[in-house]
Parts: sequence; structure tokens; C-alpha cells
Amino acid sequence: MKILLRLIGYLKAHKGPVTLGYIGLFGSIGFGALTPWMLRWAIDVGIDPTGHSGNRHTLMLAGVAIVVFSLGKGACSYVQTYMGEVIAQRVAFDLRRDFYERVQKLSFSFHDQIETGQLMSRATADVENCRMFLSMGLLRVVYTTGLFLVVAIIMLTTNWQFAVLTFISIPAVAAVSVRMNKRTRPLWDAVQQQTGVLTSVLQESLAGMRVVKAFSQEDRQFKGFQAANWAVREKSLAANRIAAFNQPFLTYILNGITLLILLYGGHMVMGGALTVGTMVAFMEYRGQLAAPVRTVGMLVTQGTRAIASGQRIFEIMDTVSEVSERPGAVPLENTQGHVKFEKVSFSYSKRAAVVQEISIDALPGQAIAVLGGTGSGKSTLLNLLPRFYDVTDGRITIDGTDIRDIQLESLRRSVGVILQESFLFTATIRDNIAYGKPDATPEEIEESARIAQIHDFIMSLPGGYETWVGERGMTLSGGQKQRIAIARMLLMDPRILVLDDSTSAVDMETEFLIQQALANLIKGRTSFVIAHRLRTVKEADQILVVDKGRIIQRGTHEELVAQAGMYQDIYRLQLRDQEEALADQQSANAAGGAL
Repeated sequence: MKILLRLIGYLKAHKGPVTLGYIGLFGSIGFGALTPWMLRWAIDVGIDPTGHSGNRHTLMLAGVAIVVFSLGKGACSYVQTYMGEVIAQRVAFDLRRDFYERVQKLSFSFHDQIETGQLMSRATADVENCRMFLSMGLLRVVYTTGLFLVVAIIMLTTNWQFAVLTFISIPAVAAVSVRMNKRTRPLWDAVQQQTGVLTSVLQESLAGMRVVKAFSQEDRQFKGFQAANWAVREKSLAANRIAAFNQPFLTYILNGITLLILLYGGHMVMGGALTVGTMVAFMEYRGQLAAPVRTVGMLVTQGTRAIASGQRIFEIMDTVSEVSERPGAVPLENTQGHVKFEKVSFSYSKRAAVVQEISIDALPGQAIAVLGGTGSGKSTLLNLLPRFYDVTDGRITIDGTDIRDIQLESLRRSVGVILQESFLFTATIRDNIAYGKPDATPEEIEESARIAQIHDFIMSLPGGYETWVGERGMTLSGGQKQRIAIARMLLMDPRILVLDDSTSAVDMETEFLIQQALANLIKGRTSFVIAHRLRTVKEADQILVVDKGRIIQRGTHEELVAQAGMYQDIYRLQLRDQEEALADQQSANAAGGAL
């Protein structure tokens, strides 16, 4: 009930449509309840089956009243149905909005643990189940309850014995519905969970389609999808197998009551204790009750699915983010770029610390190069600065202020991040560059692209800056995407930078362009660079060598290359070759210039 009440709570924001919907609902009940009474009046007074008297005028009035009431009921039913859909669509909109807003606010650690397909399933299939319940189920529950009460009052005041005979089906219907709800609830939970698994499999297969084709694993992926698809089908059939039994059984109960009414009512009519019109009216009322009672099974199914779906939606919406903005957080203004890590440690959940007692003092405008092997903790270390994760111990300050006391949006506008894999949205190149500054002028966008060494390439495209970038930037090369990401960051103009200087997968010319773009980007900014290239390392003001989450060496290139240790090993194995290649290239350029 907590889940249902929480869903119903969303109706408060839509009082107008809710009011109209319930006016239509109660109008439909009223007109529906009066129609059998008019039929009774037409038979007993207008026709008079006893043959003693009849009244054509009364018969005509009753007929007109039945037509008017039917039209009124139709109009009210239209208002009820349409407003029900309006309410449901608005609530579905609100649910999706709140869900997406919450997902955006959750920390990186949350997104590290949950599958994208599960989130997509909850935002689509689960919200749709809630919408269907609010559109049809909730109003029908109120309609059934209201109609039952009105009809019960009319029938009890007319002939209580006959009314009791009609109502004896209610306990049986309730018992069957409760029993079915208990059996189907866990099944629908399993269906929704498996739907999330199916969505995850589909999303992953589509996102990795190039890898699938490269390794000729289409059959393997199809079998995995088929297994997940089959599981959804089987679990859905298991739930519907139980639900399908409910409605025929309820119909059987109602038909049994009809037989009792005919036998008992016919006996009372023949004995003169009941008029023909009253018996006909009772049969009509039983018919009116039959339709809602027959839908009880459907309502229970919809309600059960809505509960299961609502639980999955609210599970995400109630998740507490590990990174949150403190009350009274201040904006970061007039940033100088003085960054300090003070004995910073960090661990994922309760696992061993990934970063241990790191201390760094980066003065404004300094470039800090971070080196280390795979899994050394260098990426995690830099992800702490924009608060993608929060430190476990110690603190990080910018210009003397703890970053946990800074407004998140302000912090992340001041700390620019460029990851190794540059992500582009399905939009134009202009939109991608202006992503962090949507109000940027065309001149600002083009200037950023020139500094990032990508303007000439963009202008060579048929559409120029209006060229549409495919999904995740798949229509561009890695180097082109990286330079567009650099242009995007230049336009945002952050005072502090965190970037992964990885150019190992590009050709020499592209690497040169990217290095020029990075040099322009870093100039005058406090920068933290996960370094892979000699040029970045040699130009850094500080070099930090990280191993097993600790800084084991620090200094300049000249200082560290003269010391025995990991940096010297990295230099001999990786950087010296780059230095020699760079020297050869410079010699070749000099020889070409002499000629």
C-alpha cells in the first residue's frame, strides 16, 4: 500500500484534471444507477404487467428519461476516460522527470554498480505499468466501489432480502482476488526484473556491435539475447496463467447468482411479493455490478504490476547519493587555481584503500603530471578533484576552501575534465563544442576550434560546423573526437584541468595536433595530467609517480630521471624511445630547412 499511496500522491499536482475525472466518474455512477429505476417505473406504471391499468404518458416519460440518462452516462464516461488518461500521462511525465533527475544526481559509484539497461527498463516499462494503473485501474477501483455503494443502498431500501441474495458473491470475489494477488505479486516482480536484464543485454549488444562483428560472435550474442527474451516470456506466461483463471471463475460466480435471482425473484413475483419491474431493475443492477466485478481480476493484475514497477522506480529515487552538496555550500568565484590534497585516502565501499595518504600542493598555473602502472590509482586520484567520488579521509581544497563546501555545479564548472575516451553526443559539431556553454557565439566556438587544431578539419566537411555527429561520435576518428572535446573544454574556460593525455592510438600527425591543442589548453591553468607522452612529462612543473595508491616519487623530469626508481624504469622502457624519435624528427626538420 505504501507504493500505491506514493503513486497516488502524484495526483496532488494535477487537481484540475483529477476533479473533472471524478465529476465524470460520479456522474456516470449516478446516471447508471437511475436508469434501471426508470426501467422499473416504465414497466410497473407505464405498462403495468398485471393488465389492470397502464399509462402511455408515463411510459413515454420513462423512455425519454432512459435516453437522457444514457446520454448523460455516455458524456460522463467520456470525461472520466479522457481525464483518466490525461492524469496518467501527466503522472508518467512527472515520474520519468523525477527518476531522470535523481539518476543524474547520483554519484559515479552508483553508476559503476548498476547496468544501463536496468535504468532504461525502469524509466520506460516500469513507468508505463504505473501509467496504465493510474489511467484505468485506479479510476475503475473508485468507480466499482462507488457504484456498489449506490446500488447497494437502492437495492437494500427496495427489498433487502433480494439485495442480500445479490451481494453474496462479494466475499467469494474478494477471496479469489486476494489469493491471486498473493500468488502473482512475486511473479510480476520477477517479470519486471527480467525485463531489465533483457534491456541490459540488448543495450550492451547494440553498443558493442562493432566488437561483436569483429570477432564474428553474432550467434553467441543472439543466443544470449534469446535466453533473456525467453525468460521474460516464460515468467510473463506464468503470471498471466494465474491471472487468466481469475476472470472466468468470477464470471461463473456471477452466473450462479443470476440463476438464484431468477429462481427466487420469479417465486416472489408469482407470489405477489415483488413486481416485475423491480425484478427487472434488480437484474439490471446485477448486470451493472457484473462488469466491474468481472474487471476485478484485471484490476488486481494492474495493481500488482504497478506495485512491482513502482517499487523498482522508487528504489532508485530513494537511493542516497554518496556525493551530495552540503547545506550552505558556497559558489567558487574568482578562482586562482591553488589546489591542495591533504593526506587524502579513498576506498570503494569497504574494500581496501585505492588511494592512501596522498598530499599534493599545486600552485596556480602549474602542470602536474601523474604517472603509474595500470591499477595504480592515478585515475581514481584525479576523479576526486571534481567530486566524482568523495574522499574517505583527508581533504582537497581549492584556494583554501574544502571542495565539499563548494556548490557542485560551481565546482565542476571550475574543474574541467577530459577523459581518455572523448564522448560526443548525437548532435552537430557546433552543439558538441558548445555543450558546456550553450549561449556561446559562433565566433567563440570557431576560436576554440582553431586553438584545438580542429577548425580546418571541420571546415573541410560539407556541412562545416553543422555536420551531424553520429551516435557517440562514431563518424569521427579518435583524434578528431579528442580535439573536439578539447575545443569544448576551451570554450568553457575552466581554471583547473583534469585530463588523460593518451595519444597512443593515433598517427604521428594527429598526435602532433593533439599535443599542440593540449599545450594551448593547459597554458595558464592549473592542470593535472595522466601523462603518457614525453613532452607532457618534461614540461610538467611536478611529476608524481603513483604505485598502489601512494606517491612513491615526486619532482621534475631532470630530478627523477637521475634517481633510481620507477620513474627511471618508465623512462628507459617507454619515454626514451619517444625522446630519440623526437630528436630524429627535429634533425630531419633541420636538414630539410637547410636544403
